[in-house]
Amino acid sequence: MDEALLRSLTPGVLAVLVRRGADFAAAEDAVQDALVEALRVWPADPPRDAKGWLVTVAWRRHLDAVRADAARRRREDLVDEEPQPGPASAVDDTLALYFLCAHPSLTPSSAVALTLRAVGGLTTRQIARAYLVPEATMAQRISRAKRTVSGVRFDRPGDVATVLRVLYLVFNEGYSGDVDLAAEAIRLTRQLAAAVDHPEVAGLLALMLLHHARRAARTAPDGSLVPLAQQDRGQWDTALIAEGIGILRKALARDRLGEFQAQAAVAALHADAPTAEETDWVQIVEWYDELARLTDSPVVRLNRAVAVGEADGPRAGLAALAALDASLPRHTAVAAYLHERDGDLATAARLYAEAAHRAPNLPERDHLNRQAARLNLRLDARHDRGRDS
Repeated sequence: MDEALLRSLTPGVLAVLVRRGADFAAAEDAVQDALVEALRVWPADPPRDAKGWLVTVAWRRHLDAVRADAARRRREDLVDEEPQPGPASAVDDTLALYFLCAHPSLTPSSAVALTLRAVGGLTTRQIARAYLVPEATMAQRISRAKRTVSGVRFDRPGDVATVLRVLYLVFNEGYSGDVDLAAEAIRLTRQLAAAVDHPEVAGLLALMLLHHARRAARTAPDGSLVPLAQQDRGQWDTALIAEGIGILRKALARDRLGEFQAQAAVAALHADAPTAEETDWVQIVEWYDELARLTDSPVVRLNRAVAVGEADGPRAGLAALAALDASLPRHTAVAAYLHERDGDLATAARLYAEAAHRAPNLPERDHLNRQAARLNLRLDARHDRGRDS
């Protein structure tokens, strides 16, 4: 059984049912029933037209559910005549599902879960494992999201920016459970890029590819984090880097700069540097200036402070950092790094320890604790040499 084939067909089958008049929640349930039936039947009797088979079975399951529900008999006018089995329509409504799953009435977490279920074809169990929550919790989240978008009609263009934000959230979850969400986000974004000619869609795809190219070098064999400057660049995926840079160049040539293109440009400058020392930090600062203009994001300004510290020296970076809210995530860690670069090891060690206490996850906390311990060892050694002299 080709599970990847089933997942690739799922959004198209769901879209056909919605186009025929089924509400989203009922259509999604029927498609899931059809997928279960496919897993049972196909190994012994594979169909000639896989999508057509799924559409036929899902539509029949939908009709059965509608006819069994006396409280909804008024809807039977929509489904009096059952379409006969045959080749599936060549119309691809998958794009509409992207916009449906990124509906503005949904919370970001619900939009992500619904996208993975309806467009990605993942099971509730897979999504729950990926997000490290109980399956029942994820099932409730998806059910609420389906109820929210049921009955929504697409009589106007969807918001591409919202769809991209959802896909970006999926990508940032990375890998957990038995689903590689970073790879899944790339697959879905490639699909969207094939359907939508938009420079920001290309920009997001380029950004994902450039970040994903460094994945193998991000952690040591013991699972500890490896900072960008210390990564073995020989482990970076040069094919993904070349593809990402090529996509980005074409997007930038259209002169419709957006947030994801600017982020991808920063990632490309890192990826293009043969060594950390050869990174073009001046250009990176310029791209962060563009990002700040586009987003006015404090996180962008925080990253810009790091880049300024590399381009113009740690004191310039600390001056840029001083203008930002100290409660920002990673603010203390950035301050620690810049103070270390400036030679103030005592302050840096204290700040690394404070940052570790506030870290959002265990790998980051362990990394920051190691930085604090490393500097404290250097301070102790310096103190011992001073006492012996």
